Amino acid sequence: MYAIVEIAGKQFKVEKDQYVYAPSMQGDIGASVEFDKVLLVDDNGTIEVGAPTVSGVKISAKILDHVKGEKVIVFKKKRRKGYKKKNGHRQKFTKVLIEEIAK
Repeated sequence: MYAIVEIAGKQFKVEKDQYVYAPSMQGDIGASVEFDKVLLVDDNGTIEVGAPTVSGVKISAKILDHVKGEKVIVFKKKRRKGYKKKNGHRQKFTKVLIEEIAK
């Protein structure tokens, strides 16, 4: 059984006992969260597609950690002008454990 769910503006294909690195969310480590924007559910070949969401399906999860992603280098240059600028950042993510997909 799997589901496609929208978490913090991004869509993820999730299954039970799977880890997901979602964009940074509010909440303490160890707190339980529920996602109700379920777009699709597949239950052993029986597929339900929402319009826009599937009603009555909730995904319960647990926040495990708040982490940073890989460093992203932003390099800007204009040729023949002597302009170079190197910058970078690290995105913040929340590690979430999917505990249950409840119909």
